[in-house]
Amino acid sequence: METFPAMPLADWQDTKETLHRYAQIVGKIRLAASVRRNHWWNAPFHVTGRGLTTRPMGQVDGNPIFTVDFDLVGHRLLVATADGRAASFALPGRSVASFYEETLRALDGVGVHVDLARPWPFDLPDSDRPFAEDTEHASYDPVMVMRYWQVLSQVNLLLEEFAARFSGKTSPVHHFWHTFDIACTRFSGRVVEQPAASDPVTREAYSREVVSFGFWFGDDAFPEPAFYSYTAPEPEGLATEPLLPASARWIEQRGGHLAVLRYDDARADADPRAAVLSFYESAYQAGAGRAGWDIAGLACPGGVTDPRLP
Repeated sequence: METFPAMPLADWQDTKETLHRYAQIVGKIRLAASVRRNHWWNAPFHVTGRGLTTRPMGQVDGNPIFTVDFDLVGHRLLVATADGRAASFALPGRSVASFYEETLRALDGVGVHVDLARPWPFDLPDSDRPFAEDTEHASYDPVMVMRYWQVLSQVNLLLEEFAARFSGKTSPVHHFWHTFDIACTRFSGRVVEQPAASDPVTREAYSREVVSFGFWFGDDAFPEPAFYSYTAPEPEGLATEPLLPASARWIEQRGGHLAVLRYDDARADADPRAAVLSFYESAYQAGAGRAGWDIAGLACPGGVTDPRLP
């Protein structure tokens, strides 16, 4: 597999918009049928050897234990229960409305019944249109979907490697279906009092001080794939800190600053993996340093905390 294959947004934007809405449908099932975890850690997907999984859920809501998996090699959605029942259907050539209908039918076929509180997109331009009425988004390019999963797989392991260097509270590496990015977050442990006007999603996500690291595939605001990092709340002077490699930069976004390394700049580096890891590390040093974290005390060289181990 090529390291960081070409992934221009223009080559698969229509497919990405469709797949994003597929993911939101399954993500809302995950949200409804899983045990609540701090910072919404129960909601995201995890990367598998063939695509994405919700991980097991159910039981606490009266449903059997079940999973929903995107097989992005065979291009199918698979619903399976712990007692061996399964249902699946093909993804190509299917509108969001058709996907929504078939997903509910597959769940019903294995004895799973989930009530979605808001069965329409979250934070997308068509957030006022129910999934069941979306026949507009119906593009599915299997080649680009496979490449999307290959890129996710590579970034997933890079983030796992980077996460191993930190001994404090850290999130899993997970793929958020609402923003369509893959991320890992480090926590200082300090409580952050959110403004009263903050929405419930934001209040829970940022109830503690964090430095977060991730990758997204591009959107209307930043129309190309990129690696990123941010510190929340943002400490004074953050954007004056240096970043590595030299092609990385700070950009203004939503009233704050985001550290960004363009995917194509990482691809062009002599050692793309090392370039991304150096970017994440420089962004961490910038954010944690400005916020006064105990950087040395939270370090975990080689993924080891036991001082007796080499």
